[in-house]
Amino acid sequence: MDVSGAAEAREAAGRTDERRPGAALPGRRVGGPTGAALLAAGRGLVLMALSLGVSLALFVMTLVSLVLTLLGIGAASTPWLLHVVRVHADQRRALAREWAGLDIAGPYRPLPPGPHGLAGHVERCVLMLKDPATWRDLCWLLTDAVAGFVLALLPTALIGYGLEGWVMFAGVWRAVAGDYWYGFVHLETFGDAALCAALGSALLVLARYVNPHLVTAHFRLAGGLLAPTRGARLSQRVEQLYETRHDAVDTSAAELRRIERDLHDGAQARLVAMGMSLGTIEALVEQDPGKAKQLLGQARTSSAEALTELRDLVRGIHPPVLAERGLGDAAEALALRTQVPVETDIELPGRFAEPVESAAYFAVSEVLTNAVKHARAARIWLDIHYSYEAGGMLRISVTDDGQGGADASKGSGIAGIERRLGPFDGIVAVSSPPGGPTMVTLEIPCRPVPGARPRA
Repeated sequence: MDVSGAAEAREAAGRTDERRPGAALPGRRVGGPTGAALLAAGRGLVLMALSLGVSLALFVMTLVSLVLTLLGIGAASTPWLLHVVRVHADQRRALAREWAGLDIAGPYRPLPPGPHGLAGHVERCVLMLKDPATWRDLCWLLTDAVAGFVLALLPTALIGYGLEGWVMFAGVWRAVAGDYWYGFVHLETFGDAALCAALGSALLVLARYVNPHLVTAHFRLAGGLLAPTRGARLSQRVEQLYETRHDAVDTSAAELRRIERDLHDGAQARLVAMGMSLGTIEALVEQDPGKAKQLLGQARTSSAEALTELRDLVRGIHPPVLAERGLGDAAEALALRTQVPVETDIELPGRFAEPVESAAYFAVSEVLTNAVKHARAARIWLDIHYSYEAGGMLRISVTDDGQGGADASKGSGIAGIERRLGPFDGIVAVSSPPGGPTMVTLEIPCRPVPGARPRA
């Protein structure tokens, strides 16, 4: 990957998917307002099929299954149908994000693994029925089949009905004169046909400007029922904080065990050996000065090695350059020590809280190590910037020109980074198509420490 390609990749990695609702309708990029209106009409046809065809059918089947469950014979079909309903709802969430720039979060409570036997199947059914999001999904199915269908129909209807006015004006009015109404126009004469053309033009102009907003309104209606309620969001937040707290405790305990192990196996062993050597030297210093001198040299070597291991251990806990110079210079030092050439672009307003800098530093270190070990990259680009948007966000992206194909669900590297950033509400995003490039983006909400010296 050349430098320009890497720049484009870094720019893509730095962009967020958080679009303001209605601020950037994707259809407006296709042929201006006219292309957006036609695109919205086409999307409306798809949404009509999903609303009236899929949503209504799922609502009826699920309602019948729930009634059968009350009679004791629907427990087998209900969990499967509720799963299909959730897949259908997730598809609408994905379309809302892609077509209207609306992010509709999933409100579902976590479920245990697949059922084992009849008891597990019944337990899964009970858990899904206890989830308030299940009943909101059922309300959405009915709403989508009625109001959602109408909102999806309007973009196509406005264009179709507008064109019909011109079809009448083109001569069809003669065949239907006296027996046909076009809107409020009773077709009898050529003047009526001209009035149809005028009304059709007004509808086409209206469609040109409102069609994209009608599609957005369809997704806003869905979001009103598919998005988590305030109580659900608070519950999810509490669960997330509970998990991150346990992750932080587990990480701290693991770090303490690592430090104890490194001290016991490294510096402590050398210091014990050095103490024994000094005792031997004390016994031999008068009887065998030559041997005592030799042991004294070995003890000096052991003390130097123990000091080096202690310095390495301290560097692994909190690197001195990170404590003294901050995240920017520490990341530059990491880049210089990396075996693959790393091009850096770092611009920070100052220092951040020590826990944030430490988490970001070791996350960058882990990503660079993975790029060297697994990606077979020839070059790496490291970007670290701070944005004051969304309350302040530290954004880090690491791009390499390696073989790609990285899977965040496999291995413990990305999971470890997520656990490290979890206590700070940090997120990790990985884009790694086969053949590369691989882009790892880290975002940590934080604010600069007031009065800290900015990075030169």
